Parts: sequence; structure tokens; C-alpha cells
Amino acid sequence: MVAGLLLRAWPRGLAFGPGAPSRLLSTGFDPGQYLQLSIVPTMHYQDSLPRLPIPKLEDTIRRYLSAQKPLLDDGQFRKTEQLCKSFENGIGKELHKQLVAQDKQNKHTSYISGPWFDMYLTARDPIVLNFNPFMSFNPDPKSEYNDQLTRATNMTVSAVRFLKTLRADLLEPEVFHLNPAKSDTDTFKRLIRFVPSSLSWYGAYLVNAYPLDMSQYFRLFNSTRLPKPSRDELFTDDKARHLLVLRKGHFYVFDVLDQDGNIVSASEIQAHLKYILSDNSLASEFPLSYLTSENRDIWAELRQKLVSGGNEETLRKVDSAVFCLCLDDFPIKDLVHLSHNMLHGDGTNRWFDKSFNLIIAKDGTAAVHFEHAWGDGVAVLRFLNEVFKDSTQAPAVTPRSQPANTDSSVAVQKLNFKLNDALKTGISAAKEKFDATMKTLTIDYIQFQRGGKEFLKKQKLSPDSVAQLAFQMALLQQYGQTVATYESCSTAAFKHGRTETIRPASIFTKRCSEAFVREPSKYSAGDLQHMMAKCSTYHNQLTKEAAMGQGFDRHLFALRYLGAAKGIDLPELYLDPAYRQINHNILSTSTLSSPAVNIGGFAPVVPDGLGIAYAVHDNWIGCNVSAYQGRNAHEFLQCVEKALEGMFDALEGKAIKS
Repeated sequence: MVAGLLLRAWPRGLAFGPGAPSRLLSTGFDPGQYLQLSIVPTMHYQDSLPRLPIPKLEDTIRRYLSAQKPLLDDGQFRKTEQLCKSFENGIGKELHKQLVAQDKQNKHTSYISGPWFDMYLTARDPIVLNFNPFMSFNPDPKSEYNDQLTRATNMTVSAVRFLKTLRADLLEPEVFHLNPAKSDTDTFKRLIRFVPSSLSWYGAYLVNAYPLDMSQYFRLFNSTRLPKPSRDELFTDDKARHLLVLRKGHFYVFDVLDQDGNIVSASEIQAHLKYILSDNSLASEFPLSYLTSENRDIWAELRQKLVSGGNEETLRKVDSAVFCLCLDDFPIKDLVHLSHNMLHGDGTNRWFDKSFNLIIAKDGTAAVHFEHAWGDGVAVLRFLNEVFKDSTQAPAVTPRSQPANTDSSVAVQKLNFKLNDALKTGISAAKEKFDATMKTLTIDYIQFQRGGKEFLKKQKLSPDSVAQLAFQMALLQQYGQTVATYESCSTAAFKHGRTETIRPASIFTKRCSEAFVREPSKYSAGDLQHMMAKCSTYHNQLTKEAAMGQGFDRHLFALRYLGAAKGIDLPELYLDPAYRQINHNILSTSTLSSPAVNIGGFAPVVPDGLGIAYAVHDNWIGCNVSAYQGRNAHEFLQCVEKALEGMFDALEGKAIKS
């Protein structure tokens, strides 16, 4: 999912970034402060993770041309092919050589890490809609625990337990187990913890387990993206102990960790949140949060005015807070309302720059909305899974728990900002832009109930390939086109990996889509099944290549970035309209599936695009689509449903309806 989800190397030997606490547990150690007590240190595998490979230039060019084939006519393709040959034998060859040499000099990181940070941080577009996605939690299985105060307290405590577990190096390392019966066992963990960190990855590899990069995790907490002219900065202050709470556009802070680093009692946290929820102040007249939805240069300039107007210390409290908890004063009506609220809301009750906002509506519906520069979906999904599990299985309070008898008016500080006329004008202008933009966004959702992963795997088809094929068919049905399509794939199996692009539109999906959409009666169910199988095989190949760092998008991006850094004129390959077109991703897609996640979503990445968050579950397929005014999300989803019906008919041997 969620479109696409960082890192900075820290000194060797430290468990988790500068100033990370030791794993040595004190005599007063309280296990209730932690989510888990992993016998394998959290960062045990980090030093020995394999490095992200730079693909061979000839492989990148071959893959690039394969992805271009379904998008171009013969004349355009020949021109692009010629430009690729010139690039491969000329400037591209030289840039590739320099990239490889530079990578050898920077073995502590990956070749994409720096350029990818720059890509995010130099972007001047507002981060809301353009970059930030959301993932929503499933409701607590015990319905009475979905009371807003109860759930907010439990999730806050679980989130802070996650923080403490992570910083104490007691969080289980993130590992992809291909054979969990061998690798996800106490016996293996007891052995591997004695293998030096410089070799530990190889020990896991021997039992078919693949540790994942965890270098992004420290940015989950006490972190904010700060607007600066030309290039933003990522700020982290892991000494801060307070939580930031937003309600009705007002800002509140209170400590969730005491001076010794212990979690404040759950009943105190509950009392403070109850105090905030009972504040009868009218909604803020000039909600500062709107500024975080602005163009980054405009926001940088206004932030400077805030600082010089006597708000530096107050802003510091916002930036350094453990995280931002947003308490909304209304219930969620349906999944479309949920998506709009968690993706953007009304702009008053979010701090979009924070590494993440934990949003809890009046009815206990909860979601994480996160800023994307610091990290990707892998870290956020792990956080979300752990918080859901802990808050539902080991809740800190019950609906009958009494808040502590404490003076919250002393413990909770309401932040007040000094706003001059220029800042008030800036907030009003930001609100106007925000409201106008949100009016152009539509979101719709379907649940296809006829089958999912189980049925498709029995047909020996990749479930992901079938979902992607449905999107290709739907766009062909709706607009008569095959277009640039982006599917995000994590490269967290490598040190400081980020993501790679899978390019689901292929000559196979184009052929298959045309058969289903334009002339289904011409083919037997067997013919159509055969075409779907070819799509599945090719999609599996692309997915494996991307996960192994063998796509073409990041390599071409890094070569372009290197050329620009060295002052080289932009090579002709990048000036080709076909290159611009394949990077104008009309279909931007991302998938995730987790027992903790209800639904995820993000906005289109181009004005005439669609943002498609989807999940193939065991027996159903969910799809959440966003669109601006140039596209119709509802109609597109009707076409997706029709495409899935057609494919399921074909797989069951039925005739396909035109």
C-alpha cells in the first residue's frame, strides 16, 4: 500500500542512534514498560545487511525498454530505443562508472539513500496529498474499548511502550522468515544473538530468514520535517518527553515519560486526555496547522516570522514532541469519510510535518497519517501492528478504569502562539488553498467478495498480478488507454534500502486487457486463462527483480541526480517525451495486508492520475481509489469490479460477457 513507504547512519556500537540507551537492564527494571523483551538485540543484523546492488547498465536499459513497449507506438519506440543505445554507449556509461565508484566509497549506506532524501526534501509542493499517506487501524475487537478516551489512552501507552522497547534494543528485529519453523524459534534466536553483528545476517540467511533494514525506525519518534527555503530538514530530539495533542485546532502538551524515562502511569495519561477532551474552548480562529499544508517555501518564510515573533520555544515543543495525537470531535460515517478524514481532514487538527499523527475520532476510529521523507511503509506498518496488538491484547486501561486524581490543569500546558497580521493573513491564505484543493479530490472504495488470495493461489496465479491486471483492464475500459503505472516495492532487505518501482503495465497485460475488454467472445476461457498465467509469471519476475534492487527506475534516477550534481547537461534520454510520460504515473498503486489494518490510502501523484491503495485478502479484495476532477474514481472502480468478475468467470470456465 499506500503510495508510495528515513535514514542516517549513526556511530557504530550504539544501539539506536546518538545517545541510545544500553541493553543492560537495571535492577529496578519493569517489564510492563515494554512491548517485548527480545533476546536478539533490535539492531543486531544492521551492520551485516547486504548492500543495495547497482544494476548493470545494460539490464536497466533492457528493463526500461520493456516497460516502454506497451506505452509507445512503433515510431516512438524506435526513437526511444535509439536514445537508449546512445546513452548506454556514451554519457550513461560514464555516469554509471562514476556511480559505482561513488558507491564503493560509501559502504555505510546505499546509492539511492542520499538522492531519495533530496527528492523528498527539495520538493516544494505541499506534503499533504502530494506525499503523506495514511493507514487506519481495525476497530478494537472489544467494542466497549472503542470509546475515544479509552482507545486514545491505550494507544498512547502502547506507542510509548514501542518507543521504550525500540530504544532499549528490546524490540524483535524485523525479519522476513521464509521458513519460520526453523528461524522464528527461541532456539535459533538464542544461537544467533551470540554471532557478531558483522556476521549475523549470514547466520539468518543460512536458515532462509532475511533481516530487514531498521535504520528508519529512530525517526518515528520526536521527529518533524522542518520547512526551509529550497530544502527542508529532518529534525529529531530524542530527549523530549512530552506528547503533543491537537483538538479543535488547539495545541496541548504533557509529559508521557518521567525524568527517569519511565512511562507516566496510564491513569494519569487518561486523566490528562480527559481534561483536554472536556476543554470547552471554541475552535481556534486561526488554526496554525494550516501552515503545514502550504507550499514549502511559503511555509518556511512564515515559520521564520513565527520564530522572530516570539514563538521559537513553543514551536520547539511541537517539533520535539514524542508524536502528535489528534482527537477529532466527530464519529466516522463510512469508509469514504474515513479516507478523507485520515488523508487530509479539514486542515485544522493535524500537524502534517510530524513524522506521524495518530488520529482518533469520536467513535474510536483510529489511523496513522505519516510524513514520507523520513521513511517508508515498512517501519510505519511495524509500529501500527505492534500498537494494535498491544493496545487490544494488553490494554493499559479498561472502559471502567478511573482516571488518576491529579491536577491536569498544571500537568497539561495549552500552547499559545503569538500571531501578527502577516501570520493571520498567511493562515487564511493557506486555509483558502487547502479548502479549494480538497474540493477537487474524490475517493471511493469497493470490496470484491467473490474471492481472493485462496482462490487465486489454487489457480496458480499471483494474487497481486490479478489485482494489477484488473487496474489495467479498468483503465482500458474507461479511457481506452494503457498508461504509465507505478507499484511500490520495498528494498528493505538491503542496508538503507528505500523502495523500487514495479512496472505492472506490460505487453502481456496489454494483450490480456484488450482480449477481455475489446473482444472477449473471440477467446475461449482456456485462452484467457493462458493469457492471465503469462501476466502472472511476468509480474512475479518483475516483483522479484524490484525486491532485489533490480528495477530500472532508481538506477536511472540516481544517474540523472549524479549528472546534475556534477553540472553535466541533462542527457537526451531524460529529455525524451517517452521518459517524461513513463514518469507521469497515471496509475499509482500500493498494497499492504495486515490483521491490524482496516484500510489505507493516498492521493494521486499527478493531477490526471488515480491513487490506488488495495489489499488482496484470503477471500476478498479491497480497493480504495482517489482521483482529482480529471478522473472519476467511482466509474474506475465499477470497471475494476467488472474486470475482476470477468477474470473470475474465465477462471471458472464461464463465457465472458462483453
